[in-house]
Amino acid sequence: MEFTAEQAAIRDTVRDFAAEEVRPTAREADETETFPEDVWDGLADIGVTAMTTPEEYGGLDVDGLTYALVNEELAHGQLAVATALSVHCLVTSCIAEFGDEPQREEFLPAMADGRPVGCFALSEPDAGSNPAQMSTEARREGDEYVLNGTKQWITNGQRGDVVVVFAKTDREDPETITQFVVPKDTDGVEIGEPEEKLGLRGSDTTTLTFDGARIPAEYRLTEEGRGLSAALSILTGGRVGIAAQAVGLAQSAIDEARAYATDREQFDQPIADIQTIRHKLADMETETQAARLLTYDAAEELDEGEPPAKAASMAKLRASETATDVTNEAVQIHGGYGYTTDFPVERMYRDAKITTIYEGTSQIQRTVIARELLD
Repeated sequence: MEFTAEQAAIRDTVRDFAAEEVRPTAREADETETFPEDVWDGLADIGVTAMTTPEEYGGLDVDGLTYALVNEELAHGQLAVATALSVHCLVTSCIAEFGDEPQREEFLPAMADGRPVGCFALSEPDAGSNPAQMSTEARREGDEYVLNGTKQWITNGQRGDVVVVFAKTDREDPETITQFVVPKDTDGVEIGEPEEKLGLRGSDTTTLTFDGARIPAEYRLTEEGRGLSAALSILTGGRVGIAAQAVGLAQSAIDEARAYATDREQFDQPIADIQTIRHKLADMETETQAARLLTYDAAEELDEGEPPAKAASMAKLRASETATDVTNEAVQIHGGYGYTTDFPVERMYRDAKITTIYEGTSQIQRTVIARELLD
C-alpha cells in the first residue's frame, strides 16, 4: 500500500519516537504499574494528542489511515501508551463531533496540547457488551444534570481530567441514553483504586463513581436519547484503532522472535535454521500482514461517509486474535526464556489478550459482522 508523503512522514516520526522514547519505558511501566508521563508530554510535543481535534481548535484532524498508522507504531513500542492515547482521541472525537461551539472552545484546544487527558465512560459493572443495560442516571434539575452511578474499566481513570459519560435520563428507559462531558474534578466524582490486571499494567484502569455529581446542562453533548447511537458511531473508529494497535504489537513480537532465533544456537546452528522455527515465523508474518491489510482497508473506509461497521469489526477481530496467537508463538520460540521477564515477549503475550476484549469482545465483533452480512 502506498502512503501520501504526509502519512509517511507522520508514521516515520511516530516510529522513531516509539523506538527511542516509548519502548525503553515499557518494562518499568509494566513492573511498577505506572504510566510514563514524560512519554505523554513527548506525544504532545510531536502533535499526536491532537489527531482527532479539528484544525480550527489547534488539532491535526488526521485521516483514518494516518490514525491507524500512529496507533500501530505506538503499540510496537508499548501497548499501554497507545491505548491511553486512543482513549484520549476518542474523547476529543466525541466533543468535536457532538459538542456545540462553546464546548469545543472550552475543551478541545487544551486537549489537543495533551492536557487535560480524556477518559471514556461507557461500560459498567453490570453493563459491558450490552450498554443498553447501564444504570447510571443523569437527572435533569433546572439548569443542571445530577449524575448517579458507577462506570468501570476506565482507561486514564486516575490520570485523566475530562470524562465523556454515557447515562440515562430515565434509569428505567434504555431509549434515554445521553452523552455528557464531565470535568473529573466535579464534586461527587469519585475515582476507584486501579485494577490489578494481567497485562496493560502501565495503563491506569479504574472505576468512576458519580454520587450526586452536578454538571451544567450545557455539558450535555447529545440530545437526550441520542447517546447510544453516538457511542456506536464513535466506537467504530475506535475499533480500527485497536486493530492497528494489535498489528503493531504482533509485529513487535515477530521482530523480537526473529532476532532471538537468529542469535540463539542449538545443535550447533542458529534456531532460525530449524525448519519448525522458520515455519512458525512465516505463519506469524503472514497472519500479521493479513491483519494489517484488513486494518488499513477499514481505516480508509472511515473517511468515506457511513462508519464502516463490518470492515472495522473484521479488522479488530482478525488483528486481535492474530496478536494473541503471534505473541504466544513468540514466547514459544524463546523457549524457557520467553516465560521470564528477561525478554519482552512475556509482557507482549500478557498485553495481547486485552485487544480481544476492549472496544468490543471478539464475540461481539462476530455478531456485528454476521449482522452486516446477513441482515
